[in-house]
Amino acid sequence: MSLDGARILLLQARLHTDPMAPHEHQCFADALRVPRAQITVHNGILSPPDASVLARHDMMVIGGSGDFSVTDGEAWLPPFFTFLRDVVVERRFPTFGSCFGFQALVVAGGGEVITDLDRSEIGTFDVDVTPAGQDDQLFAPLSPRFTVQLGHKDRATGLPAGYVHVASTERCPYQAFRLRGSHVVATQFHPELSRAATITRYKHYLSLYQLNPPAPGERDPVIDGFRDSDDATHLLPRWADEVLSARVR
Repeated sequence: MSLDGARILLLQARLHTDPMAPHEHQCFADALRVPRAQITVHNGILSPPDASVLARHDMMVIGGSGDFSVTDGEAWLPPFFTFLRDVVVERRFPTFGSCFGFQALVVAGGGEVITDLDRSEIGTFDVDVTPAGQDDQLFAPLSPRFTVQLGHKDRATGLPAGYVHVASTERCPYQAFRLRGSHVVATQFHPELSRAATITRYKHYLSLYQLNPPAPGERDPVIDGFRDSDDATHLLPRWADEVLSARVR
């Protein structure tokens, strides 16, 4: 199904001065294969969207948050989590959360997210589809193991009730879920990022990502290890098609 005319809301958790905010906007547009103008941006740091904003959109995507963590205790986080609980978890508004969006939805559902530097994943990794994922209409078409872009130091310790575990890595078991019986899906990895876009993001947040950066003139092994992740980039347009197809039945 064509996404022409689909009304997409991007809920961001980024400082307005962060150049990665417009970069993220463009990355979601590229991944969904729609013009950038077709995606409306709402800054969740200022306030959650209200009912009138949601009524004007068919679906919502939630991006990353380079400067913030769900464990920070920032004053804007509790209203953000409450919005996600009330609108996404309870009302099941069609939503796709990426990275910070995944973590925020875990917290909103009553789960726990911790900072765990020993299990951080920065770069390109292989993700395994779980048995439940192999029965999921979105993840079943993927290879049992597929390649993704990752950049996180926080992880979920488990998934709340009703969250179906659909993908994992050895270092970080909870990589993706679907809220059972809904079009609410979230991934710890970034399906909106290509290899090139991930490198741009990584370079911008280098001081946050690396404990031991390479010496001047040395090659960065993280950048050298980035690979393409074509299978993962198919998730977002297939999810949006799933949402729109359900609306016309």
